[in-house]
Amino acid sequence: MTVKQLSLPELADACGQLGVVNVGLWREPVQTYGLDATAKLVRDAGLTVTTLCRGGFFTAIDPAERAAALADNRRAIDEAATLGTDTLVLVSGGLPAGSKDLHGARERIADALAELGPYAERHGVRLAIEPLHPMYASDRCVVSTLAQALDLAERFPAHQVGVTVDTYHIWWDDNAPAQIARAGASGRIHTFQLADWTTPLPEGVLNGRGQIGDGAIDMREWQGYVEAAGYTGAIEVELFNDALWARDGREVLAETAARFVENTV
Repeated sequence: MTVKQLSLPELADACGQLGVVNVGLWREPVQTYGLDATAKLVRDAGLTVTTLCRGGFFTAIDPAERAAALADNRRAIDEAATLGTDTLVLVSGGLPAGSKDLHGARERIADALAELGPYAERHGVRLAIEPLHPMYASDRCVVSTLAQALDLAERFPAHQVGVTVDTYHIWWDDNAPAQIARAGASGRIHTFQLADWTTPLPEGVLNGRGQIGDGAIDMREWQGYVEAAGYTGAIEVELFNDALWARDGREVLAETAARFVENTV
């Protein structure tokens, strides 16, 4: 998504030129290009798919909507397995229209995980709950902190359900370092993502993630927390930013790779 202006073949070629060997994919471009075609493309390019994003949106009350969400998540798990990644990132969903029941919404997430966890395990895929910044709680994700994500994940085996640690969403939380240690102790850090916090946020706030090094977040500090917790996996960069998307994608990818080196250990 950092360079969504690139087609998947262009992305694979640009990664090859830069020596980037890992890529996190999103479902929409994969579906557009074709699942099997994408799997072949990344294999032929020597790329490892670190995660697939995204599943989730579990909070609907209507039975038909809930059934549709579960079916879509099973498809997402199938897609992840086909692409060769062991991690499906989950954005859990916001409050249903007319509801103010955060507790009920979170319990419906747990109900969905109980159904999907064993299915994911059978396909060699882990579910990674991503807490989103509280500004998204009403419309996108009622899971706002790592503590809340772990309270859900720990109801299930770690090889079924863990968490996503994303600097953009948790950098403000004084409790997050302790929760990273908690997640690491039980093997539940399934992916680690970087994006910076810059202000003012754009209208709608969704596409306000800053390029690494442009904002308020100390990336080395957060990298230190996850590594101290035992995380040894890939580090992803996930930037939703209209200004970056308006630029040449290869240039943005090269800049992002350089910023990653400059701002991490």
